[in-house]
Amino acid sequence: MVASTLHLSTSSNPSRINPILATDSGSSEIANYIFNGLVKYDKDAQNIIGDLAEKFYFEDNVTLVFELRRDVKWQDGVVFKAQDVLFTYELINAPQVVSPYTSTFRMVKSVEVVDDYTLKIVYKAPYFKALELWMSGILPQHLLKDEKNIMSSKFNTHPVGTGPYRLTKLEFSKNIELSANDDYFEHRPKIDKIIYHVIPDPNTRFLMLKTQKIDIGSLEAMQIERQVQPSFFKNYKVIEEIAHAYTYLGLNLRRAKFKDPRVREALSLAIDRKELVDILFMGHGQVCSGPFLPGGPSFNRSVTAPVQNIKKAKSLLKAAGYDKAHPFSFEIATSNSSSIRPYAAQILQHQLAKVGVEVKLRVMEWQAFLNMVVFPREFDTVLLGWSLSLSPDPYLLWHSDSDKPGGFNFIGYHNKKVDKMIEKMQGTIEREKLAKVQQHIFAEIVADNPYLFLFIPNSIQVVDKKIQHIEPTLNGIWHNYIEWEIQE
Repeated sequence: MVASTLHLSTSSNPSRINPILATDSGSSEIANYIFNGLVKYDKDAQNIIGDLAEKFYFEDNVTLVFELRRDVKWQDGVVFKAQDVLFTYELINAPQVVSPYTSTFRMVKSVEVVDDYTLKIVYKAPYFKALELWMSGILPQHLLKDEKNIMSSKFNTHPVGTGPYRLTKLEFSKNIELSANDDYFEHRPKIDKIIYHVIPDPNTRFLMLKTQKIDIGSLEAMQIERQVQPSFFKNYKVIEEIAHAYTYLGLNLRRAKFKDPRVREALSLAIDRKELVDILFMGHGQVCSGPFLPGGPSFNRSVTAPVQNIKKAKSLLKAAGYDKAHPFSFEIATSNSSSIRPYAAQILQHQLAKVGVEVKLRVMEWQAFLNMVVFPREFDTVLLGWSLSLSPDPYLLWHSDSDKPGGFNFIGYHNKKVDKMIEKMQGTIEREKLAKVQQHIFAEIVADNPYLFLFIPNSIQVVDKKIQHIEPTLNGIWHNYIEWEIQE
């Protein structure tokens, strides 16, 4: 019998296939096949259900108990136990580990192994993300307990998890092969292999999709509107929804030029966001008005995106000391991993020129962009995006404490009022009160202009019709991928 294979593409090599170290989308995507958390969202992302945990409950508002499944094995055959969870928690908090996810566990007071299959988690105070943080992948104690440096460990490119697929081949800049885990605790995935083709160039990815060498891919608006023939849709079905992501221009607030709020407001008012959406997405996207996504409880409907105002932008720049003789200038750095962002940078350059702002562009390969620009904070501005849940934790991006090596607050945003609201939010469990605090955070951040929030694209996925049992939901299509089959 011929093995069934799902062919996918990725724009970049994974750097560390380790759930506590995976900070780039390439690493996270591959790690999700290999590792499990204790819990996960249901298919509609409305409820939290067990994953490695069979049962979970709160003894009181700060004490959480997990009862683990007894049928789980690591991919090398060793039995999964509660000690692995404690080990993962201690490792992510170890001083030698540099990970933005360390702060995710900041509210945990203690993790106790009651027995091999029971854990008791005690929090410092009631915490709104008490359950969600245990969606993080768990690591094997028996393989890593003697590891001296997890940051450079061989494990990061030879991972062993509990998940439905094992990594069986990693050829950098070529192919990544995942094979079905015969002993997966739910059941063996019905597709035998998943092969990721590493294709940095978006045009090449598009060509691979058009020639049916890729089974599932993303299309951009221009491609679906102008660059595919009607025959394309005989083989592929289209699944389109608003993406759980937004694109922004992040200002490096450590640099003197961006410390003046008049400058930040002027730059924001110089941008025509609707024009960006119209040119880039042709109706397949919308303007972004702030840090949380529409559809979630944290979204603040009363805050609207700024409308371009050239006159006011010029006036603000002049008040800040800039004019034709002394123009404001800066650089936009971005990556070519998406064909949209370099074009967006060019449009921004053109729009900002209308108020006398001089913009230089720097477009780089993804890993070089991360390692040479983003992580060392060597930029004026970055054109980037975030993928978010509908109820995200703003601590990771917006709290002053997250401005640290490995942290996601790499623009250096510090606002004591926002910090206090985030801290208040952490201890708010009632959903209505929580939503109100989140909406206040939304408004305060937008008023500060640390990011210039730009647009939310639609997610346009095309799926080869030979793949059976795909069920699109609010949470996307991947919730049931172990049930998929390929009909040749």
